[in-house]
Amino acid sequence: MNMIYNSEQYSVVEFGVDQNLEALRFGGYEIVDKSGRREAFIGGKLAQSFRRDVNTLIASEPTMEEIDDFLGSYDSLMSNPVLLH
Repeated sequence: MNMIYNSEQYSVVEFGVDQNLEALRFGGYEIVDKSGRREAFIGGKLAQSFRRDVNTLIASEPTMEEIDDFLGSYDSLMSNPVLLH
């Protein structure tokens, strides 16, 4: 587990590949919307797509606001309330 992003609005934790767990076969990410107090875990093919999109975004040297805007595109997946963080 590795925190790869942390702003006032969002945090992203990366989980490494674990061939023994189907959910982490390709790794995974937990995205937390701090102000909305909700989170989503993405794994599998969506995690691969997220990783690719993040690498493309980082290559453009974005501002924190641009990264937060990108993470905001995942808001519709964030249906789990954050209870302990």
